[in-house]
Amino acid sequence: MSKPSKHLALSLAPLTGLLLLSAAATQLTGCVVRAGVAVPAPAPPPPVYVAPAAEVDIQTNEPPPPLPVYEQPPCPVEGYIWTPGYWAWAPGGYYWVPGTWVAPPRFGLLWTPGYWAFAGGVYAFHAGYWGPHVGFYGGVNYGFGYGGVGFVGGRWVGNTFAYNQSVTNVNVTVVHNTYNETVVNNVTVNRVSYNGGSGGLTATPTMQERMATQEQHVAPTAVQRQHVQQAGANPALLARNNGGHPAIAATPHAAAFNAAGVVGAHGAASPLHGQPVTNRPNSAAQRYGTATGNPQPPKAKPHPKNPEAGKHEEKSAQR
Repeated sequence: MSKPSKHLALSLAPLTGLLLLSAAATQLTGCVVRAGVAVPAPAPPPPVYVAPAAEVDIQTNEPPPPLPVYEQPPCPVEGYIWTPGYWAWAPGGYYWVPGTWVAPPRFGLLWTPGYWAFAGGVYAFHAGYWGPHVGFYGGVNYGFGYGGVGFVGGRWVGNTFAYNQSVTNVNVTVVHNTYNETVVNNVTVNRVSYNGGSGGLTATPTMQERMATQEQHVAPTAVQRQHVQQAGANPALLARNNGGHPAIAATPHAAAFNAAGVVGAHGAASPLHGQPVTNRPNSAAQRYGTATGNPQPPKAKPHPKNPEAGKHEEKSAQR
């Protein structure tokens, strides 16, 4: 029996050597040998990534304040789209980014507002974006067409944006593409500004909102970024300084905090550059069921005339 065993061992010797060489080659896979030193091969370039709606910009342990109550200034330029105000975070705490009218990056895009959500023990801000459809924004009722799901303040008709006068403040001498569509509000009117956590909203994405997340998104425009930076540099917009009632709650133009037509929040204590805080009321249909938090619609008043509106169209607007 010893001879067959030796013969078998000799027969397997070449195979064993081959297996050892194969194992060594496998261990060296992905390495480039230079001067006897194994160097990891360069990683392939990462794929092009389009940020979804759930991209987190910043986190904090403090919940954002309730949304302030304010009026929407009239649309200054036909084709501009409303972007609602929200609380942003900085080392000094929460500060208010005023709502404003802005030009979309191109035809056919709508704005999905950013929102705060509580998860994993922290409050995380999910950045807003432009896209062909409005995605999930936490169920937050920002008002003026953003009632928590979708957007009913206007729609694209070809390369023209039409405004729903039922929920949007437009001056018909400036804006000519309008329609009236009654909006049924099935969302509880409140001022809660975040999703999840104790006291937060319980909304979850709809199927349409999930589909919108998979679409290609466009980042905020340069003037939108400037608008946020300017808000962060203004001490009066810090929640700890204004008590949740910013004197600059909304502006007709982005990054134009000193221009005419700036609107203050209801209850704002400080005047704006020596001028009384403006609370320009809209119609009852526009205010009811939006970010006012009022259980009853206020008395309707006509839109104020603004002969200067539309003369300050931003050069960066891509119509």
